[in-house]
Amino acid sequence: MRTILETRRLVLRELATDDLEFVASVLAHPEVMRYWPRPQTRDEAVDWIERQQARYARDGHGYWLAIEKESGLPVGQAGLLMSQVDEIDEPGLGYILDRPFWGQGFATEAAAGTLEYAFGARGYRRVICLVRPQNVPSLQVARRLGLTLERYVVYAGYDHLLLSATHAARAITEVSLRPAAISKVAVSAKAVRLPSG
Repeated sequence: MRTILETRRLVLRELATDDLEFVASVLAHPEVMRYWPRPQTRDEAVDWIERQQARYARDGHGYWLAIEKESGLPVGQAGLLMSQVDEIDEPGLGYILDRPFWGQGFATEAAAGTLEYAFGARGYRRVICLVRPQNVPSLQVARRLGLTLERYVVYAGYDHLLLSATHAARAITEVSLRPAAISKVAVSAKAVRLPSG
């Protein structure tokens, strides 16, 4: 189980088969999976871990397990997923947090560390983030990290908003995770024009 990166409160490491109980619990939770097609079964959680391990071998990254340093408990997953949009493969930022750990800044912290890793250790020049339009909490995380809303896309058969960050547009020194007044992300027809019908 290779450790990939550390943040102030978290360690992110590769998933292992021993993580099945936690992964299956998270992926089966109806609130956590609200913006996914549906909650996943235990067998699908096994497949999930195997897919991440295949990504590690193929791409050098995938979803990693996020563990709180103080308690040693897993709080969720975050990582980089190669995503094909408009026939172009790009590294995509992903994060999933277990329900008991919502509202504590862990998703932002894990995603910020992952973004720094993408630009620093991996040398990527651009990272995207695909978020369902209704998923305001995930949009807030992306906006908190300075990602820019680009456009509407259809990904895996579902409407998504594509946000992005570029290395050139960021000073890769230190990501500030101090709480700040963040206005709610208003996703409307004025912000993103969705096709009718």
